[in-house]
Amino acid sequence: MITGASSGIGRGLGVEIARRGSKVGLVARRAETLDEVVGEIESQGGRAIALPADVQSAESMNSAAKQLKDALGPIDVLIANAGIGPTRDAAKFNAEEVASVMNVNVIGASNSVAAVLPGMLERAAGQLVAISSLAAYRGLPKSAAYCASKAAVSSFFESLRLDLEPKGIDVTIIHPGFIKTQLTAGRGAQLPYLMELDDAVNKIVKAIEKRRKRYSFPWQLATIVRASMIMPIWMYDRISRANSFRE
Repeated sequence: MITGASSGIGRGLGVEIARRGSKVGLVARRAETLDEVVGEIESQGGRAIALPADVQSAESMNSAAKQLKDALGPIDVLIANAGIGPTRDAAKFNAEEVASVMNVNVIGASNSVAAVLPGMLERAAGQLVAISSLAAYRGLPKSAAYCASKAAVSSFFESLRLDLEPKGIDVTIIHPGFIKTQLTAGRGAQLPYLMELDDAVNKIVKAIEKRRKRYSFPWQLATIVRASMIMPIWMYDRISRANSFRE
């Protein structure tokens, strides 16, 4: 079950995972676009089902999970990918926008987990995957809501791992860098180590297959981000203000 599957990383994951032989349930709000993805998968001999739903609604996600189980069987893997990331300078702070980002990125992931977890616990098997971001590590300019939401997602799934791994359920947290998707399209700033979507999807799928606990990439940018965790605050602030990637 893949959320945010109508475009970008979610769509790429759906197509690639189906190509490798898994049956996939594709969740997003845009039914017509989901049908296009299903058509692409089926044209390659794969099997998929479109599940129009809103991750912000627990009821909607429960219904989607039931449809998927009825059509294709038990849900073995959840990939909580749905997310939004608006650019907003704090001088133009918008509380409603922050709430919207949190509802999609954090509450949406929670609703997705709640929809599939009972079945996994019953079978004592399964895998929960969070598509977080390297932005989870530290605050970035013009990204307060996005960074906060991804930090929350990473901590949330890490806590789930501690509780659920002894019960047979693996948890994988993915921290991608910059990938060519709608979220990065049109930015004037040069994005370091910008990856092609297909390359990123292949890395994510391999990490899921290996049931990695945490996977951050590309390694060059991940190393820089990790180093920023131990920088003096004055140094981090100076570097970050001079290198805003949210233009």
